[in-house]
Amino acid sequence: FRFKDSLAEDLRRADLVISHAGAGSCLETLEEGKPLIVVTNEKLMNNHQLELAKQLHRDGHVLYCNCSTLVETLQSMDLATLKPYPPGQPEKFALFLDKVVGFQ
Repeated sequence: FRFKDSLAEDLRRADLVISHAGAGSCLETLEEGKPLIVVTNEKLMNNHQLELAKQLHRDGHVLYCNCSTLVETLQSMDLATLKPYPPGQPEKFALFLDKVVGFQ
């Protein structure tokens, strides 16, 4: 897609998502419970996308590759090995933040 207001409905209908490694794209897909292949951009400086992809892969939540290895990844993937991404717990962060700034 060149631009779309929301991908939520597309994510709900998807059997597999192939995405860049932006944090928002990764987390939205994983929170929807969809298998994800992350394609990293090796030309980015200070490549935080690669760091995120590697960590999510180490944790067992995604497969990752680059553009030149995407076909190979698709041919050899075993989506059954992926672990569900645990749901967020924003209330824990709010409690922590309250404690840090002295509201508790």
